[in-house]
Amino acid sequence: MDALNRMLFLWVNATPDSPLWLLSLATFIAKDLIAIVPLLIVALWFWGPHDRVHSQRALVLKTGMALLYALAISWCVGQLIPHPRPFAVGLGHQFLHHAADDSYPSDHGTAIFTFALAFVFWHRLWSGVLLMALGSAIAWSRVYLGVHWPLDMLGGFLVGMLGCLASQLAWQIYGQRMLRLLNGLHRVLFALPIRRGWVKE
Repeated sequence: MDALNRMLFLWVNATPDSPLWLLSLATFIAKDLIAIVPLLIVALWFWGPHDRVHSQRALVLKTGMALLYALAISWCVGQLIPHPRPFAVGLGHQFLHHAADDSYPSDHGTAIFTFALAFVFWHRLWSGVLLMALGSAIAWSRVYLGVHWPLDMLGGFLVGMLGCLASQLAWQIYGQRMLRLLNGLHRVLFALPIRRGWVKE
C-alpha cells in the first residue's frame, strides 16, 4: 500500500513547472473551500421555508454529531497509526505551508467527506453529490500541493462514514431530546432577531 500511495502522490503532486494559475486555484480550494461547512450549517439552522426548518435543524444536529464523532475517530487513528507527510520524508514538492505533523487521516478530508456523506444520507442525493465533488476537489488540491498522501483522503472518507454511522445510532438514543433542547436555547438566545423576523423561530 505504501508503494501505491507514493506512486499516486507523485502522479498528482505539482512540480515547479506547474502553471501558476493552477497552483493558485489549488491553494484557494485547499485553504478556503472548507468554509462552506460552517456557512451551510449556519444557513440551514437560521433560515429556510417554515415547513422545513425543523427537518433542516435535525439535519444540522445530526451532521454536527457526525463531525464530532468523525474528528474524534480521526484523532484516535492518528495516534494509533502515525504517518509523516510527504514533505517530511523528502518526497515530491510542497506548495502550501503546513506543520510536519501526522497526516493520516486528513482532517480536511474527514470534515468535508463527513459533511457530504451526511447530506447523501439525510438530505437529498443531489446535494450530497455536489458536496462530494467539492470534497474531491479539496482532496485533490491538498495532494497536488504536497501536504497529504492520497490515502490520507481515502482515510478521511472512511472515517466520515464511521462518523455518520455513529451519529445515526446516537440519534436513536438522544437525538430528538437534544434537538428540543437546542431549539429552546435558540428561542431564548435569539428572541429579538426572531421577533424582528431576521431568523426563523
